[in-house]
Amino acid sequence: MLARCEGNQHVTAPPPAFVSVDALIGAFDQHDYLADEGLATAVLLAVSMRRPLLLEGEPGVGKTEVAKVLARLTGGELIRLQCYEGIDVSQAVYEWDYPRQLLHLRAAEAGGARDTGALEAELYTERFLLRRPLLQAISAAAGATVPVLLIDEVDRADDEFEAFLLEVLSDWSVTLPELGTMRATDPPIVIITSNRTRDVHDALKRRCLYHWVEHPSFDREVAIVRRRVPGVSEQLAAQVAGATAALRGLGLYKPPGVAETIDWATALVTLGCGVLDPAMIESTLGAVVKYREDGDRVRQAGVASLIDAGDAHG
Repeated sequence: MLARCEGNQHVTAPPPAFVSVDALIGAFDQHDYLADEGLATAVLLAVSMRRPLLLEGEPGVGKTEVAKVLARLTGGELIRLQCYEGIDVSQAVYEWDYPRQLLHLRAAEAGGARDTGALEAELYTERFLLRRPLLQAISAAAGATVPVLLIDEVDRADDEFEAFLLEVLSDWSVTLPELGTMRATDPPIVIITSNRTRDVHDALKRRCLYHWVEHPSFDREVAIVRRRVPGVSEQLAAQVAGATAALRGLGLYKPPGVAETIDWATALVTLGCGVLDPAMIESTLGAVVKYREDGDRVRQAGVASLIDAGDAHG
């Protein structure tokens, strides 16, 4: 890939897949991701403008997979930061390798080292630095490819971490008290996902481009199942997609996403099922419904209704 300079940053030009929305849809398709025009447009703009892309949507609709496909398309390393409640700088940015520092200290003392100042300075060098995802993305050397930084489920992190993240995304630099400031020479491609368990702050949203990832249409979900589940028939794929759509309309605690649709179809094919029936739904319901209360609600509604929904679409 060619490179250009913007201000003090070295920015790598996007590969040919990003010359148009249609080209990007085709490139995603080659990697078994069926992106619609809205998502492809958002990704194209995020890569071209080098702006973080915030993808929100229900769990299992394919938000995380976007970053994985981007890494394969660009050839860049996928660096993943999984967010959770209580995440802090040591998990997200860096920490020191204390066991190795201690071994170094003991070896130096055994060798008769007396200059404590020099010995202390040796302990806080890049030799003992453990780079966590944000620092890995920032310190990646400029070259033919740039990394894809996936900040997954940012809504699980607390407000303080989100504020810190905003600061990092603003200028792509972090300051390590022991080593000074590290700044990205080539900003990474950034995908941020949120399941919207809480609202992400407006300040972070303003820093990003935004796209809401919907559940796919019936036809698209059938196509996804047929692409991702080897050996599935068109009839079974249609029945499973239709039944999953019906499950989403039951007001479940956790409505199934596309990931669950794929898992369900895979389970059915593994068991040699060619057509949905009540007994097979009952025995494989755990592939698509993950809470006992949701399972009870499905049974109360009647598993036969899922077959009717699947047949209606198929």
